[in-house]
Formats: sequence, structure tokens, C-alpha cells
Amino acid sequence: MSWWLPRQASTFGPSIDGLFTAILIITGIAFFVVEIGLVWFAIKYRARPGQKAFYTHGSTKVEVIWTAVPAVTVVVLGIVSNGAWVHMKGKHSTPADAIPVIVRGKQFEWNMTHSGADKQLGTADDVKIRNQLHIPVNVPISVHLEAEEVIHSFFVPEFRLKQDAVPGMNISAWFQATDTGIYEIGCAELCGMGHYKMRARVWVHTAEGYQAWLDERAAAAAAAAAEVAP
Repeated sequence: MSWWLPRQASTFGPSIDGLFTAILIITGIAFFVVEIGLVWFAIKYRARPGQKAFYTHGSTKVEVIWTAVPAVTVVVLGIVSNGAWVHMKGKHSTPADAIPVIVRGKQFEWNMTHSGADKQLGTADDVKIRNQLHIPVNVPISVHLEAEEVIHSFFVPEFRLKQDAVPGMNISAWFQATDTGIYEIGCAELCGMGHYKMRARVWVHTAEGYQAWLDERAAAAAAAAAEVAP
């Protein structure tokens, strides 16, 4: 489906795109059936000379059918989509081995705090960068979302991931990238006059590339500390 949907680059892609396609097909069929029915009724019951209009209550059977079919369809879609929702957003859905990062939205930028080699936040090897998120491929990532002043929304289309960041709240989300590359992070919530320029990038590295990036950042931090040491 890459010709009409964004590239799939996370483990969420197949399930989300499958649900989207199923819903599109079902609603598309309903749309054409209704439109064809409208055209048919407009032609069949059009005004004609010598034909008098009459009023009818309708058909209880037909009304039950057109109420029951959509109701059953919605219930089935809800049941089917619940599995994908729990997998993505469930209370205990984040894998235990996920690498934690903090993503803090601010008008109009994203501030990223990466856990270092120890995979723990709040330690000396944390890496803080503006508008850059660096992660390894095929490894789950736990994102702790924060917002400084207004609501923002962390959105990476290729990952099929969108989660609001709300001031005063620490909201968690997770994903696992499946393809290396550079992807755009956008804010999907109108957050002010500069909303259009609140853009960042996520770099998905190979395992070796990610380790090399961590080593590079650690060396840069050590060099900076040495310069300011008395």
C-alpha cells in the first residue's frame, strides 16, 4: 500500500493499515450503495404527468435491517481493533526491554533526552538534543512525552504513531522501528502561530550505527567537560 499510504517503518504498520483498509472498503461500499439507491429512487419516483403522489409509512423490516447491519459492523470493527489498541496503547503494552527517551514539546521545538549506554534516564550519560531523536532499528523505544506550555502531539506517520503531549502530564507511548532511515516528526496539534515549523527528525540507526552515535556523543561530552574543568 506504499502508493497511497506512508511507508510502513514500525511493527504497528501492518495492523493499523489493515484496519484502515478494511474500514475504507466497508464505508466505500456503503457510500456507493446509498448513492446508487438515491439515484434509483430519484428516477423511479420522479414527478410524472397524471401520477398522484401518495404517502407511506415505509417498511419496518427494511428499517430493522439498515439499523442492524451498521450496528453489527461497528461492533465487529470495535472488537477487531481492540487488539491493535491494547497492543499499542495498553497499560502494560510497553516491552520491558524498551529503551527510554524523553520527548518534551515546546513552542515551537522538540527537546529530546536520550538514555545513554546504561539505558537509564536521569544519569550522567543522558544525551540531550534539540529536534533530533536517535534510536536503533528493531529495538522497542519507550517515549515519555511532556509539554511545556500548551498541548502538542508527537506524530511520526511512518511509525503509525500519534500521541498527545499535555502540560503537567507524563504520557507514555512506545514503538519499534523496522527500517533504518530518517523520518519526520511533526506536531499534529495546533499549538500556536509557529505550529507549522515545529518539525524534527528521527534517525533510525543500525545497532552498530547507534552504538557509534552514542560513543560519539559521549566523547563530545567528555571533551566539553575537560574544557571547562579548572
